[in-house]
Amino acid sequence: MSKKRYTSDLTDGEWALLEALIPAAKRGGRPRTANMREVCNAIFYVLKTGCQWGNLPTDFPPYSTVFDYYNQWRKEKVWQRLNDTLRQQVRVAEGRNAQPSAAALDSQSVKTTEKGGSAAMTAANKSRAASVSSSSTR
Repeated sequence: MSKKRYTSDLTDGEWALLEALIPAAKRGGRPRTANMREVCNAIFYVLKTGCQWGNLPTDFPPYSTVFDYYNQWRKEKVWQRLNDTLRQQVRVAEGRNAQPSAAALDSQSVKTTEKGGSAAMTAANKSRAASVSSSSTR
């Protein structure tokens, strides 16, 4: 019986790029038995569909295995390294520098509430008002 294919599954070309970037099994432990391509397919299935880990279709590896790899790679910043490496490969293939030389920021990417937002602006306005009133009395 063949495994059902999902729209979130990696193509052969995508897997060829990603396979070399997947961390090797840790030395000294039990040998890895999980199919890493299927683990990645299961992770992408959850991310695409939004289903709960425990509701993964049964043709994927056990959800506990998939979640353990996802969580371990998140903690070890493997996802960030994968994204950075793939982005660099795309940029180089397009004849650009591997690292971007500029960035675009807007109000959606820089949140003022982290710096105090309206409270910080209120303090600045009070300070300016006090400065204006003291200079007008001179």
